[in-house]
Amino acid sequence: MLTREKRKPSFKVWLECDGEPILGEGGAAILEAIEEEGSISRATEKVEMSYRYVWNYLDKMRKILQEPIVETYKGGRAGGGGARLTALGKSLLEDYRRLEGYVGEVLIDEEHWEAIGLKISARNRLKGVVKEVTRGNVASKVRIAINKPTVITALISREAVEELDIRVGDEVEAVIKATEVMIAKNK
Repeated sequence: MLTREKRKPSFKVWLECDGEPILGEGGAAILEAIEEEGSISRATEKVEMSYRYVWNYLDKMRKILQEPIVETYKGGRAGGGGARLTALGKSLLEDYRRLEGYVGEVLIDEEHWEAIGLKISARNRLKGVVKEVTRGNVASKVRIAINKPTVITALISREAVEELDIRVGDEVEAVIKATEVMIAKNK
């Protein structure tokens, strides 16, 4: 029987451009290896992939993004050439690693998984502390400092702010569903 103790959350993260996957775990390893080794051929050895596969992968990314991810340069008399990530390549790798790290942190956060048991359909939750409440005639703005990685701002109804009795310093969760951010507070 599969018990809760045996179950383990898992995930795969990738970046897309216009619905086309451009960077996943293997691609991130390739880009990191190129950045560290300064060479595509040395990077292929490090990630244990064929040169042809890596070259085709980089070419596919270039075609989808219509911009190179890696720039190569020829060597002089003293030695061979090399390769380095373009600004776009570095940015994609940073975005991927940031997203991977964040999702990983959420998955190992036992409190997060316990909180999912609340009777609410949304599952994207970010815990934080209210830093500012600006009440308007119809809507109120609530700024929340998220533990990791940033501060977010939610625009919710004034009625919701009053019903939840949201005040600066309260610990709340930003519950993200589709294109809106709701606020949840333990009673």
